[in-house]
Amino acid sequence: MKNKKIIYKNFIQKKHINLNLNKNLKRKLNRSLIDIYNSQNIQKDVFHMLSKKFRLNFKEKDLKKFKRYNKIVLVGMGGSILGSEAIYSFLKQKIKKDFHFFDNLDEDKLNFFKKNFSLNHALFIVISKSGETLETLSNLLALKILNNNSKNLIVITEKNNNSLYSLSKKMKFHFIEHRKYIGGRYSVLSEVGMLPAYLMGLKISNLRKNILVHLSKRKNKIFLKDSSIKLANIFLKKNIKNLVLLNYEPKLDKFLYWYQQLIAESLGKKEKGLLPIISQGPKDHHSLLQLYLEGPKDKLFYILSSDKDAGIKISSKKLDKKFKYLNNKSLNKIKNAQKNAFIKNLKKKKIPFREFKVSEQNEQTIGELFSYFIIETVLIGKLININPFDQPAVEDVKKDTRKALV
Repeated sequence: MKNKKIIYKNFIQKKHINLNLNKNLKRKLNRSLIDIYNSQNIQKDVFHMLSKKFRLNFKEKDLKKFKRYNKIVLVGMGGSILGSEAIYSFLKQKIKKDFHFFDNLDEDKLNFFKKNFSLNHALFIVISKSGETLETLSNLLALKILNNNSKNLIVITEKNNNSLYSLSKKMKFHFIEHRKYIGGRYSVLSEVGMLPAYLMGLKISNLRKNILVHLSKRKNKIFLKDSSIKLANIFLKKNIKNLVLLNYEPKLDKFLYWYQQLIAESLGKKEKGLLPIISQGPKDHHSLLQLYLEGPKDKLFYILSSDKDAGIKISSKKLDKKFKYLNNKSLNKIKNAQKNAFIKNLKKKKIPFREFKVSEQNEQTIGELFSYFIIETVLIGKLININPFDQPAVEDVKKDTRKALV
């Protein structure tokens, strides 16, 4: 399926599809799509976030005072930060400000930042849906930026009796409410991702412009339905164990970390799920390609690339004549030749794969990618009888961690 900004393709062979199961899945899918359409009008449903009627919990005029900061620090974990980092990485060429992301407990990174940057001249955005995220609170304390009525700190969390909200009220930080009904990994198109995007100098309206395109346009909807059914088949058959996210466009690396959490945390339940592995092309041609093509047939590949053909071109005149074919070729053309050679071999060996090719690097493109994979992931969950919105095992580990520290 092709549109102006992204090309979507599936190459999933019939052997991975249970035709008898397909009829039931199609009926189920149609009911699920109706639920999603209806949910857009319910203000306390996650899919209301995709609606044109959705209103962010902040006004741009209230954030203008923060536009003067050229250095902005995001502190969060998982869905609270991965989406913003994906936006920043994909659109970095048009963003004039310097963003830093604290999304892990990394003492060396913290010390380096504190030694080399003035904390008073940076804006800090602290995000935690629950307001109790251990790593987020630990990084916030380690940065030592907590002062009464600080003018350079924004807090995004739920408005209830949680630690971060209580701290925000007590110290009079700029507070923005995180909607309770939007889970962290689904929150990028809400305040969680849109506020940082605004401070990056991006247009929120453009980021949200194409987010309904797969529910409103017939060709796009057909691809979404076909993909959801095929992927549900793969999840149910359990012959495919690994999802290799092979990326030839470095600007999409962080997007894949966002997607890795989305699919692993949403669908890895009841002994079902695919292990999402982020792989870099063409670098991994020289380390993993042999296994990919001739190892166990337990992998589904997502291949991501850009069809741009600009940038650095090379001259091969100083090399042996056998490299004449490289002369005046762009690096992206070389990468695409390697990608296409890999795809040719996947087809030859009948290994299932999907291809996503980005033709424009702008707000509409990344917004569409976010919404497509959110919708598809939820649909797969409903088709395979898994709740795509909870994460019980994650909560168990959080509880045990707290017990170990008490």
